[in-house]
Amino acid sequence: MIYEVVIGVEVHAQLRTKTKMFCGCGTTFGRSPNSQTCPVCLGLPGTLPVINRAAVEMAVRAGLALNCTIGTNNQFDRKNYFYPDLPKGYQISQYESPICEHGWIEIAVGDGKKRVKIRRAHLEEDAGKNVHETGTSGSRVDLNRAGTPLLEIVTEPDMRSADEVVAYLKGLRDILMYLDVCDGNMDEGSFRCEPNLSLRPLGQKEFGTKVELKNINSFKFVKDAIEYEIKRQTKVLSEGGKIYQETRLWNLDRGETAVMRSKEEAHDYRYFPDPDLVPLKLDTEWIEGFRGSVPELPAARVSRLVRDYGLPEYDAGILTVSKGIADYFEACVKLFNQPKTISNWVMGELTRELNLSGIDITASPVTPERLVDLLQLVEKGTISLKVAREIFPELYSSGKTPEQIVQEKGLTQVSDEGALDKIIDEVLTNNPTQVAQLKEGKQQVLGFLVGQVMKASGGKANPGKVNELLKKKFSS
Repeated sequence: MIYEVVIGVEVHAQLRTKTKMFCGCGTTFGRSPNSQTCPVCLGLPGTLPVINRAAVEMAVRAGLALNCTIGTNNQFDRKNYFYPDLPKGYQISQYESPICEHGWIEIAVGDGKKRVKIRRAHLEEDAGKNVHETGTSGSRVDLNRAGTPLLEIVTEPDMRSADEVVAYLKGLRDILMYLDVCDGNMDEGSFRCEPNLSLRPLGQKEFGTKVELKNINSFKFVKDAIEYEIKRQTKVLSEGGKIYQETRLWNLDRGETAVMRSKEEAHDYRYFPDPDLVPLKLDTEWIEGFRGSVPELPAARVSRLVRDYGLPEYDAGILTVSKGIADYFEACVKLFNQPKTISNWVMGELTRELNLSGIDITASPVTPERLVDLLQLVEKGTISLKVAREIFPELYSSGKTPEQIVQEKGLTQVSDEGALDKIIDEVLTNNPTQVAQLKEGKQQVLGFLVGQVMKASGGKANPGKVNELLKKKFSS
């Protein structure tokens, strides 16, 4: 029997607020355990939560960018469950009244587009973290993350392959990063995804029993985990077995999923309105005021870079991976109207140096002005393209201008016809065989002679000018 996979995704996006969802503790990643806690996020008796306005604003901006309807009447609920990293014994979340509903984003599928519907996006607080240390006899609890604001984004079961899921996750992550509401760091857990998938016979309308996948922190592992689970469920069903509703962990070392727990339903959490938080009313005009602050999003920017600058779609896709890269590129184009040349340098030399030093383009020591200065030296013929590439690492690391580096190293390209004629005559004298071949019409020899001139000049001769002078000599 042929089965069709049906997939929906839950994403927990950590919002880039300075403080937690219901208290004033910081949200900086990597601080020493339990150093960012207070009576509120520790769940001590008698404490009262206060809603973080910045988190609400970020959720509204994200909802607008995701084409959602923004709820004017918001309610926070208690989601009850008992786990060591949840000090209160419940999580403050939204159940009946999510802040964002009924949205969508488009993803690329083959040669076309597909709309993935977003069922809801709601605000909630994060739990803490259980730390399992090797060589110790137990686990410890770090509550630095407890209370950190999350936006949980839930799709409809619209996706039909692992590739579609990855395309959706990349598109969603890019949007949230463009909005500056989430840093998208999967390694640090600020963008966590949980696919829910089931199989059904092809053509059947009813969904099969769904399985939730957890513990996935990269797009590659998302694809691997889904493809493994599809194979596993297909085998079980083909052999007459039964799929159970459960949560399964992705085991990276074994390349397989394993049962974590049976999947809970909403009633298992005994949701009820949080009596410490009054309903949150959002004014329609206040909501609409954020619409103008939504920046041009990645898909629209790709289309514009292709249309306005004549870039290949591949280049435009790479340049819009982050808002910082796209802004850098366009800042360069304003100063030096050669989009493809700039695209090549940003995707090539600049990206390589940024990766080696591990910094973001917004902190690049090579500003758009410095990069353009270098490219203008090439355009003017002051240096060759080869020299420009050779000195770029020094430009990146030294803080010097391109002109300073070129002068200090004596790399100025020789374009003076008198000086070049002397070198060319010397090369022709030393290569009589090739000269004779060129006179006989063997044009491929011209490249050899140009190379010899470049060698004799120590790489400083302007190759275009050398070509021109050689052709002139032999045409006469």
